[in-house]
Amino acid sequence: EVSTDDPETAFCTLANREELNPEEGSIHHCLYQFTRNETLTETNKLLCDVCTQRHCGPKNNIKSEKKYIYTNAKKQMLISLAPPILTLHLKRFQHAGFNLRKVNRHIKFPEVIDLAPFCTAKCKNVAEGNTKVLYSLYGVVEHSGTMRSGHYTAYVKMRAMNNHLSDLVLRGQSQALETEPVKGQWFHISDTHVQPVSVSKVLSSQAYLLFYERLL
Repeated sequence: EVSTDDPETAFCTLANREELNPEEGSIHHCLYQFTRNETLTETNKLLCDVCTQRHCGPKNNIKSEKKYIYTNAKKQMLISLAPPILTLHLKRFQHAGFNLRKVNRHIKFPEVIDLAPFCTAKCKNVAEGNTKVLYSLYGVVEHSGTMRSGHYTAYVKMRAMNNHLSDLVLRGQSQALETEPVKGQWFHISDTHVQPVSVSKVLSSQAYLLFYERLL
């Protein structure tokens, strides 16, 4: 879908990104880097249909690819529709020559995360005037081992049914105003072994997948 927006507002977000100073090694820093504004130049220039038609006439009259006009552009990936369930998949591998190596670094993640700095100002399912899009953590998948072998375990929060989340899924909107984490008990699950754990244990895990449910 291609839309034409005012250049002054096209890259605006629900919350001011300029005030962010995300700690390196945190999920906020990952999101900030993933949604940063990029400049496309040289071999990354964008094909401009308007410029091409202006210089070469109608598109069907262009006989050579050399006649296409490419221009410098700005690119930014932002969230246009805040999901009921937010799943964050951390890239835990890096290239080491011709091989892949697992990244074992701990990435900090919060119990409640605000996606507003990473959402477009015209986010479709955020009420007008809202400057927060909050999510509460309810699940973590952790991997131990190497790229060749290992073991997956999970942390899951047992909690009461979230009626506001049901409204969001079924009707596309919610009246929820909660800003605190959903209350519940965390459990660590490894195959058939299940045991209760503290939230501090969960937040210190080496997350591979993070699961959040929307609060606001």
